[in-house]
Amino acid sequence: MHFTEILQPMGLIAALPEIDKQKESVFVMHEKSEKLIPMHKHTKGQLSYVEGGLAYITTATQTYVVPARHYFWIPKGMVHELEVGSSATVLRSLYFYATDDHLNEFYTKLGIYPASELLIQMINYTERWDGRHVNHKDDNFEFLIALKKMLPTLNKVSLPIMLPKTNHEGMKQIISYLEKNVGNRLVLAEVSQRFAMSERSLSRLFQSTLQMSFLQYVKTLRMITAIELILQSSKPISDIAYEVGYSAVGPFSDAFYDFTLSRPSDFRKN
Repeated sequence: MHFTEILQPMGLIAALPEIDKQKESVFVMHEKSEKLIPMHKHTKGQLSYVEGGLAYITTATQTYVVPARHYFWIPKGMVHELEVGSSATVLRSLYFYATDDHLNEFYTKLGIYPASELLIQMINYTERWDGRHVNHKDDNFEFLIALKKMLPTLNKVSLPIMLPKTNHEGMKQIISYLEKNVGNRLVLAEVSQRFAMSERSLSRLFQSTLQMSFLQYVKTLRMITAIELILQSSKPISDIAYEVGYSAVGPFSDAFYDFTLSRPSDFRKN
């Protein structure tokens, strides 16, 4: 078996300059320690699987939440920050050559998807190449080619697990209020009154700064908070439902399924 280069074990931050050194290779990195990788970009597409806990991707306009047993794709050239939210999280990443990215729209967009057992096993298999470039000269490079090619066929729609960002100071204050009161009654009339605005003005502010309605934002905030509580605590699902503003488990479970394509209890089991 031939490998183009074997690196000494290093963290992802230290490995960032290495990723782009070989244009047509796949760089493999299974990260188990570092918690924050600051804003950066690379000329390769990034496939990462989150094993345990949560990961957060921040771009110029959005913060994405990636739960355990989900994977994400970051297209080449996209500036992003990556944060691992739990000491239990392992981030298994493959940085793929981008020479064929134009062949499928999947490779051009950031997306978050539930991972199938097949994909999990395939990604876990690549740990034997941790910290290495693998290219066409190496045995089993076809395995990595096949893995990349199968990605567009696995999931057609990215999960909407993201919250928009803004530099608007007034909106930052409103968002902070919503985060602190996510379990309380949050309606447009009462929130607009609290911030001395008309309902129409507040609605316009959400659309202009976040490109999202007030109701969409509140629902998304509640679902992301619920995901974090389900994965990071042992609280009963009923308690979590109430904690994020739902008065009954049924409506919460339905909303959670619409958002994640999984029931809360199944989400925790997985």
